[in-house]
Amino acid sequence: MRVMDITYAKSETAQTALRLVRDLQSYFAKQLDLACQCDSTKTGFQAIQWSRDQGAHGGGERLVAKNQKFFDRAAINVSQVQYDDLPDKPLGAATALSTIVHPANPHAPSMHMHISWTEMKSGKGYWRIMADLNPAILSEKFKSAFDECLKAISGRFYDEGSAQGDKYFYIPAIKRHRGVAHFYLEGHNTGDALADINFAKSFGMTVIDCYTDIVSEVFKNNPAVSEADKKTQLAYHTLYLFQVLSLDRGTTSGLLVHNQNDVGIMGSIPSKIDKDLLLSWKTLVPDPQKVLIQALVDVFKSPTPCPVEEDQKILLAQVVRNHYQKHPEALKLQASGNSLPPTVVNHK
Repeated sequence: MRVMDITYAKSETAQTALRLVRDLQSYFAKQLDLACQCDSTKTGFQAIQWSRDQGAHGGGERLVAKNQKFFDRAAINVSQVQYDDLPDKPLGAATALSTIVHPANPHAPSMHMHISWTEMKSGKGYWRIMADLNPAILSEKFKSAFDECLKAISGRFYDEGSAQGDKYFYIPAIKRHRGVAHFYLEGHNTGDALADINFAKSFGMTVIDCYTDIVSEVFKNNPAVSEADKKTQLAYHTLYLFQVLSLDRGTTSGLLVHNQNDVGIMGSIPSKIDKDLLLSWKTLVPDPQKVLIQALVDVFKSPTPCPVEEDQKILLAQVVRNHYQKHPEALKLQASGNSLPPTVVNHK
């Protein structure tokens, strides 16, 4: 694979953040390989690069799971966008790890984690740290383990992160959360740069270890999967798509900023969804989101279960981008914590 010529940020703090998220990316891929007992001589992940403005303003690499025996979808994405040569841009650099794992076995929960450092040219910067456990079939044991993990690693930040996570991942239309354990810190900056970096690293490593222990147990025990289990998983994967494409501000802002990594941004979407179930939620959302849900459903031409491959991802990205360009007021209907990051408020 050709290595792209990518220009990364000059800032030392942005460079430190990039090393951190790359280390977490590598560690997570290694631990997932161990969890599914993949052949150590063959990585279970394929590296795919992308660039922003031909690399002039950064880019990134996503590791995509190749082993469909264990993973429905899994993507571990690292990116850094920087505007060192554009003085009119208030954003200096945005460096992020964003990862989602959807195991193939419905008894193994999905997990999303995001750790990012955003640095403004004014000198201000902040961390965005989140993790959430998303089971299709609830296991109280796994929920408890993940909750305890979040409490242990976040310490004095747990109450805030848990409350904001519960708020952010709630789906008003169907009156439920996307998952069962949520943590979300927005605008995190204690004033102690080293402590904040160490917290981000420890949080990522601890969540990775907790989650890979969970999926390793499922992969090892290999519980039988019934047709009812598959239907439950399909319904949950549909809900996941619904939440990400109609409520998630991070996804929407990424699509509105540029169209140079649509497939990567859509990397969190599971491999199949139930379009009839998705359509049934249309009547439950406010205007103009009814238009959005119908347009999302129209992307899928085959009968349920509908595959979500690269072609569908590109179309879904276009639908979301077109909708919010036409209906910018609908951004107010998306999920939020107590504050909105500058990259979302001023996504241009």
